[in-house]
Amino acid sequence: MTATLSKPALRIGPYQVDPPVVLAPMAGITNVAFRQLCREYGAGLYVCEMITARAVVERHPGTMHMMTFGPNEKPRSVQLYGVDPATMREAVKIIVGEGLADHIDANFGCPVAKVTRKGGGAALPYKRKLFANIVRASVEAAEPAGVPFTVKFRVGIDDEHHTFLEAGRIAEAEGAAAVALHARTAAQRYSGKADWSQIARLKEAVTSIPVLGNGDIFTAHDALRMVAETGCDGVVVGRGCLGRPWLFGELEAAFAGKPIPEGPNLGEVARVLRRHAELLVRHDGPDKAMRDLRKHMAWYFMGFPVGSQLRRRFAMVSSLDELDELIAQLDHDAPFPADALGPRGRQGSPGKVTLPHGWLDDPDDPCVPEGADMMHSGG
Repeated sequence: MTATLSKPALRIGPYQVDPPVVLAPMAGITNVAFRQLCREYGAGLYVCEMITARAVVERHPGTMHMMTFGPNEKPRSVQLYGVDPATMREAVKIIVGEGLADHIDANFGCPVAKVTRKGGGAALPYKRKLFANIVRASVEAAEPAGVPFTVKFRVGIDDEHHTFLEAGRIAEAEGAAAVALHARTAAQRYSGKADWSQIARLKEAVTSIPVLGNGDIFTAHDALRMVAETGCDGVVVGRGCLGRPWLFGELEAAFAGKPIPEGPNLGEVARVLRRHAELLVRHDGPDKAMRDLRKHMAWYFMGFPVGSQLRRRFAMVSSLDELDELIAQLDHDAPFPADALGPRGRQGSPGKVTLPHGWLDDPDDPCVPEGADMMHSGG
């Protein structure tokens, strides 16, 4: 499928994002190695895995290492998690004052229980005054340096507590440069289908800044369809690129109205996997790199005729030499499987969202949730 979209180019602050494609920050995935691999296929905005504001303020060594960018990576984009306006303000001041990033995105969409039980992530926009205070403090700290601050959130806590329209209007009013909606509730987690009609509703409600859509973009066709159906200004791609960094090349072609490249054969996938390993070793050293690589194996080989014994060995690989030995045993001519274009990554089941006691009693309570600001990982 090819198409030419007549929408104006996506701008986030001073940056033109063409094609209008954003790599979603994914914990343990979107480190500098994976981002570089994706960037080699196509342009867009590639967001570093989430870091916590508290960890930035305390200069946590692991966090500072996570904020590593490639020498040619522009704009450098980081996602920040926080629940306290004062801590967020201080973290943003550090990031912009020391030139650590060119764009900051705030995470108000995480559905993980250890986050929501403390009022963070997807639980927080329900407290609209606290949400507004966080966005305002962050924008005030980022604005003097010309660093755009954007906000990502979900439809709401569950079907009885939708927050996205109000969150979008608040973020717009407080100076956010763009908003992104994952079109699921926190209760859905990653299960079921994303409700793209909610992205269209947000686009109607938020009119002066870009609205980005997220959820169930597994192919370039999905991205074009989301823009056509919702009117959103750009797309955010998460699980769809797991084991498929070349998806960004397909997206670039689709948005330019060019033929979408065919999926790679198994030999090309093996070459990409080997490149991923090299980049991880450069970033983290061989031991951590090979441990990290193991979780990507099932995604890279999804649908290919690899065989259960060889799959198990790939999933326990411990060195580049061993990886080369295993790659040599693959059928390099095996074509890309047509059934490997659907959902990948975590899906799970919907469930009740864990919230702090009394969280739903007063949406106008601006108090910072107790203990949530001490987290060093948002999941």
